[in-house]
Amino acid sequence: MLANALRKALPDDTSITVVDRDDAHHYQPGYLFVPFGAYTPERVVRSRRAQLADGVRFLQQGVSRVDPQRHVVLLDGGDELAYDWLVIASGTTPQPAQTPGLLDDKVWRTSAFDFYTLDGAAALHDALANFEGGRLLVHITDMPIKCPVAPLEFAFLADDYFRKRRIRHKVDITYVTPLDGAFTKPVASAALGALLEDRSIRVAADFAISHVDPDTQTIVAYDGRALPFDLLVTVPLNMGAQFVIDSGLGDDLGFVPVDKHTLRSPAYERIFAIGDATNVPTSKAGAVAHFEIDHLVENLQAAMAGRPLPSKYDGHANCFVESGRGKALLLDFNYDTEPLTGLFPVPVVGPMKLLGESRLNHLGKLAFEKIYWNLLLPGRPLPVPTLMSMAGKVPAETKG
Repeated sequence: MLANALRKALPDDTSITVVDRDDAHHYQPGYLFVPFGAYTPERVVRSRRAQLADGVRFLQQGVSRVDPQRHVVLLDGGDELAYDWLVIASGTTPQPAQTPGLLDDKVWRTSAFDFYTLDGAAALHDALANFEGGRLLVHITDMPIKCPVAPLEFAFLADDYFRKRRIRHKVDITYVTPLDGAFTKPVASAALGALLEDRSIRVAADFAISHVDPDTQTIVAYDGRALPFDLLVTVPLNMGAQFVIDSGLGDDLGFVPVDKHTLRSPAYERIFAIGDATNVPTSKAGAVAHFEIDHLVENLQAAMAGRPLPSKYDGHANCFVESGRGKALLLDFNYDTEPLTGLFPVPVVGPMKLLGESRLNHLGKLAFEKIYWNLLLPGRPLPVPTLMSMAGKVPAETKG
């Protein structure tokens, strides 16, 4: 998205190069639907190169390190790529090896699965199809994670899935989280927690996992609590790219520190970062990357011209939350405002309902796949404000 937007915004003689280790671009929101058979693995993958505008160079090679002093990207194999300006968009990756016992052969991809990788989601599809009852744990290792509502969505869809198979009464579902409730934002946490209760999904809060015990098929917290499972669906620790860590550009989890409004590195003025790769205090979600694009294009143009950076990203994020039964919720928030009730994107008209279930929200989630491939990636404008608007929202203090 950024490369395509920059190609339109910058002079024709500006060289833009995208470096990536493979030519497989994944529609990651589709991972959620693969375990339940709604999407095939093939459906979510297309060529990276095919998504790039004419005039954008694609270099299929891994990155081993960045040398910010010399303005050089070191590639796997020893080649070097010089840059005048660098944008790091390397995302976040699940690291199951960071949880002791999780990768043991007795559990990994046998009774313990992830769905934050396409291979994991495909393997989980078979595990769910063969699951006839028992204790299902939907577990988050730690925050931050990519798409923080996805584990909740999985729990809701699992409830729906087992009801359709007429074995829901045989399945005990527990949502296990390191948070003190269902979500990070209090208003949304209360609403989503009520939905979990309505679906008879237990919540094990403040669960900081210490390890997985493969022999007893349990997850164990640092405080001594142990939860047994017959099927564990876990979101492993999420970390930034290894080359970010090796370059000394990341924090403890490998995310790039940037100014949360300008997305520029405070340490290196010629480096920016975007999306999940950053440490900005908002959701690691696709909508965030989308809303950051306009700001980063403006700021990069100003930086190239030696001007002060004009654009101030406000942490705007929104996401559909699949709640099962053909419905979904919609959240819209930013750094300073938590999700509120109301209508989106237009007051009175909507048509999307905020912080409430609706069939239209579910259809919106499904329609987003085509919007992603046909509008977002090519860089076409959407009728959604980049900065969060309070229009149509009901402020918390006036509700009721």
